[in-house]
Amino acid sequence: MLKDAKRKGSRNERRSRVLLEAAGYRVTRAAGSMGEWDLVGISSTGVVLCQVKTRDWPGRLETLALQEFPAPENAEKLIHRWGPRRRLPDIREL
Repeated sequence: MLKDAKRKGSRNERRSRVLLEAAGYRVTRAAGSMGEWDLVGISSTGVVLCQVKTRDWPGRLETLALQEFPAPENAEKLIHRWGPRRRLPDIREL
């Protein structure tokens, strides 16, 4: 069961990475570091920090930690939530 959840999470991180790269970012997967953000994207005009979720939005405490994460002013903080059989994620900007 845990392997399936991990596999889905990794697949959705790859899907979010493809979307960010299509938007012009060079993306690094940071999920293995167990930090707040799964993906970090950098372009010539800004930075995007992305937390990727499968099925549920993050809880209140996790959302608060993401909002309070120190980042440059030009950084976007995004949550990508992938629902079952969805082609695109629901996106919430913090």
